[in-house]
Amino acid sequence: MITTENLRGWLAGRLPDDWFDGAPTLEVDRDEVVIVGRLPEPERAADATDDEHAAAVAGRTRRFRESTRDARITIARELERSTGRKVAWGVETSAGRELFTSLAAPVMTRLRQPERVVLDTLVDTGVARSRSEALAWCVRLVGQHSDEWLNDLREAMQQVDEVRRRGPD
Repeated sequence: MITTENLRGWLAGRLPDDWFDGAPTLEVDRDEVVIVGRLPEPERAADATDDEHAAAVAGRTRRFRESTRDARITIARELERSTGRKVAWGVETSAGRELFTSLAAPVMTRLRQPERVVLDTLVDTGVARSRSEALAWCVRLVGQHSDEWLNDLREAMQQVDEVRRRGPD
């Protein structure tokens, strides 16, 4: 079984040292591995405006994306073969986080009328264009408002995985 720890170690050895400031963060689920690294900030001239600096950060992001594309594809293919998961890349800068690629996995669910009414209300009011988009909106909203609880749950699952790993074969 491949763990996030194994992936971090593999990437530490595989990624070029000059790509990111520090180790990239990993987000792993059953479908995808998302690798996000912090880009070094461009130097800011003393008289540079905020708009100039924002343009420099955007340019740095674009340069990184274009200049590393072939190497990122090669690394992603290696990782996809070994994990069976798709790989997505992104960067973090002072402007925020930008994902270059990301998997949109279909999720099927059965909903009873009260849940469908919620989705239909979001569609009817123009918040979402479809039930599918409305459901994705709901999931993002729950994720934003329950980060601490979800993080606690993920940590607990990591402990369960560690206990399983130490158990008998």
